[in-house]
Formats: sequence, C-alpha cells, structure tokens
Amino acid sequence: MANLKEIRNRITSVSSTMQITSAMKMVSAAKLKKAQDAITAMRPYANKLTELLQSLSATLNEDAGSKFAVQREVNTVLVVAITSNRGLCGAFNSNIIKQTQHLINTVYAKQNVSVLAIGKKANDAFSKQNIVIANKSDVFDDLTFDNVAEIAELLMRKFIDGDVDKIEIVYNKFKNAATQEIITEQFLPIVPVVDEANTNADYIFEPSKLEIVEQLIPKSLKTQLYKGVRDSFASEHGARMTAMHKATDNAQELRDQLKLTYNKARQAAITNEILEIVGGAEALNN
Repeated sequence: MANLKEIRNRITSVSSTMQITSAMKMVSAAKLKKAQDAITAMRPYANKLTELLQSLSATLNEDAGSKFAVQREVNTVLVVAITSNRGLCGAFNSNIIKQTQHLINTVYAKQNVSVLAIGKKANDAFSKQNIVIANKSDVFDDLTFDNVAEIAELLMRKFIDGDVDKIEIVYNKFKNAATQEIITEQFLPIVPVVDEANTNADYIFEPSKLEIVEQLIPKSLKTQLYKGVRDSFASEHGARMTAMHKATDNAQELRDQLKLTYNKARQAAITNEILEIVGGAEALNN
C-alpha cells in the first residue's frame, strides 16, 4: 500500500505541474499575439528606412556625417546580447549565450570583447566573466521606442568616443511561434551598401544630402536596435508557448503512465488480498 500511496502522490504532483504549464502556455499565447502584431507592423517601416540609408550609403565616406561609418582597426568589440528576463522558454536564451560565447572565443579571440546585456539571462551568464559593461534588463519592464533609443544612443556615443571599434547585436529573429532564427548583426560601424541602381539615380535632396544623412543614420540605428529587441520579445513568447505546450503534453503522457501503473499495482494488491482470504478459508475448512 505504501507503493500505491507513492504513485498517487506522483500523479497529484504531475497533474499540478500540468495545470501550471498549461496556464503558462495560455498566457504566452496571449502575449505572443500582441508582440507579433507589434513586430509585424514595424518591419515595413524599418525595412524602408534601411533602403533610404542604403541609397545614401555610397556617399557616407565623403560626407562629414560619416562618423558612424568610420572603419577603424578593430581592437575592442562590444557585443549586445539580447535575451529574456525569465526562463522556461526552451533553448531561447542558451542559443544567444552560446552564439555570444562563440564570438568571444573564436571570431574575436584576439580582440578585447565586452558585453552589453539586454535581459537578465545574458547578464547572469556573462557577469561571471566580468565582461558586462552595462545591464539593460529593465527595458522589458516598459518596452517602448524611447527606452530602447537610450540604449542605442549609449552605443553610438561609445563608438564615436572611440571606446569600441565595432558593435555587434545578437538576438532571436521571430519567424513563427515555433521557429526563431539566431541573428548576428553589425550595428556599428555602418557598412555602406553600394547599389548601382541607387548610386546612378539622379536624386534631388531637400534639405541637403549632408543634413539628411546626419538625421537618418541615428534614427536608423535606433530603429535597428528597437527591431532587434522587438523580434527577441516576440520570439521569447513564441518559444515559451512552444516549450510549455511540449511540457504539458509530456506531463499528460507521464500522468497516463502513472495511472496505468497505479491501476496495475492496485489490481495486483486486490488479487493478493483475495488469494490470502481464499487461502485462509481453505485452511479453516481443512
């Protein structure tokens, strides 16, 4: 009977866990819809802004506004690792941490690398290595363009002041609820994209080309970072919803197995009791 009690306790525990994972799945599904709508609505604007920047990129090295496109010898690198503040979302955070660690150990092994963490998981992982220069995890408490723009301004200042020679962003790009793509994107310096269709076109700039470049680049960089954070935010809820869905299915399967084991053990115990009663009755008759 002690064995039956142990199995009953396990069934109760698994059932309780299944209720929790199912509730978390529903919460993530609701948050995912809002986050997905936000990134879907933003992408056309961000892509168009990038196109405008590319149309002017051929002149960046000639204008005074090319301070964001200065190609220096890379001695110091800053990696912006975008994770979440919470776990229970499968390999969402570990993939970003692994990719960032790969950049530190292989791609930029000869450079001095530091990390700016957006998300507690990234901060926890790289604080142990004493390479985190800033923790911006609180941005997810109020995810707005203005709050992310402050981080982008910090990155731009560090590049202009010469504190870092190159800045990379590592984040999960949202594709659908079950799929996220790990993206490593160069933030600074801007790499001019030469497009003959754009460079050969005769544009009339109003105001001057220089003024447009000086205003467009910071805005484009802020939008680029905001899009990365928004992508990561939507990917987080998609990954958590998928992980909790799988956890719920696994818990249900385990509960069914435990119930089957319980019924078999209970049946065996009843059979033994019947045999004992029959045996006792036979002994009395004899």
